[in-house]
Amino acid sequence: MRKSWWKVLAVVLVCYTVVGGLLFPVPRLPILNETIRIVHFHPPLWFAMIILFTVSVVYAIRFLSSNDLKHDTMSINFAKVGIWLGILGLLTGMAWAKFTWGEMWSGDPKQNAAAIGLLIYFAYFILRGSIDDQAQKAKITAVYNIFAFAALIPLLFILPRLTDSLHPGNGGNPGFNAYDLDNNLRLVFYTAVIGWTLLGIWFATLKTRIDWINDKIEDKQMVTA
Repeated sequence: MRKSWWKVLAVVLVCYTVVGGLLFPVPRLPILNETIRIVHFHPPLWFAMIILFTVSVVYAIRFLSSNDLKHDTMSINFAKVGIWLGILGLLTGMAWAKFTWGEMWSGDPKQNAAAIGLLIYFAYFILRGSIDDQAQKAKITAVYNIFAFAALIPLLFILPRLTDSLHPGNGGNPGFNAYDLDNNLRLVFYTAVIGWTLLGIWFATLKTRIDWINDKIEDKQMVTA
């Protein structure tokens, strides 16, 4: 139980995010109105995605320096969970855009950059599936992972700020702080970032443990065969 306290915390924080995000009173802002509740889901999911991708690339580097396939397994599973969080973040962002911008996809620079970033990581998984040799697969995709992460950061945080964008804080638009978010929004928002991140880490580590168990079973079967 001592080792699992953070898993319980992850569930509690995510539940609090869902309940608080849907039920807590929110400020009535022009255009946004009730849709501002999505701020508890869309940005935190992307923050959690970035954190998991960061962990993934750290394990990719650790694999390249040690050739320990356990690090490769950790790297791929953190990337897998990260891409799911990214997809959820993209979908919630599209739902928000439908109500605030009038359409789900307006070709906004940050929308396009987010889509390109996810496609880069989809290519990462396709690359892994196209190589049979485990050692070669791990080395090639670890290098790709590093370049994918290096491309993702400017796509999400630098390029949209250099062009006209509808997103707050980009293209000359003020960030959400300028809209004076109230304490309820801030409390749930920061809780959501921690909750989604912990939940993603839990899923990634759980999948890793399952993979390690399966590898041990396969090794035993090969020995006894």
